[in-house]
Amino acid sequence: MAAMRKTAREKLEVQNDLPKTTAAPPVWGGGRMLIPHPTEVDALIRKVKKGKLITLDEIRTALASKHRVDVCCPMTAGIFVNVVAAAAEEDRADGRRRIAPYWRCLKRNGELNPKFPNGYEGHRSQLEAEGHVVVTRGKRLFVSAYKAKLAELPVSH
Repeated sequence: MAAMRKTAREKLEVQNDLPKTTAAPPVWGGGRMLIPHPTEVDALIRKVKKGKLITLDEIRTALASKHRVDVCCPMTAGIFVNVVAAAAEEDRADGRRRIAPYWRCLKRNGELNPKFPNGYEGHRSQLEAEGHVVVTRGKRLFVSAYKAKLAELPVSH
């Protein structure tokens, strides 16, 4: 019999050896690299208030600073943002009211994330419901003037 597939909530709360540091590949600048725990990404996203935005790069910078490393792994951080989004939608389906506002997290240059639940259009509708203006550039979607709306994340050591 096949094993049951893990829910996004289970993936978010998994007990493993993360966070951990490792050597960063030269292509990412070398030095020490953080591989965060998904709950750290979730906690940062939950700090973004309505009307504010955050990018994956800001999340990575805050986590690298917190752990006193040179860089936070862009691949795992991106994966964990998507896990946070899926877990938030599971929470919503379970009737929870306080879910992680993952839709406030953008990719580089203010781009919407097509991998979020309900794709570009779902991401767009949630952002527009909070008053953000979404523009199309080619086949991709971006928040207009997103830099003026970036949340300030706490930088702790």
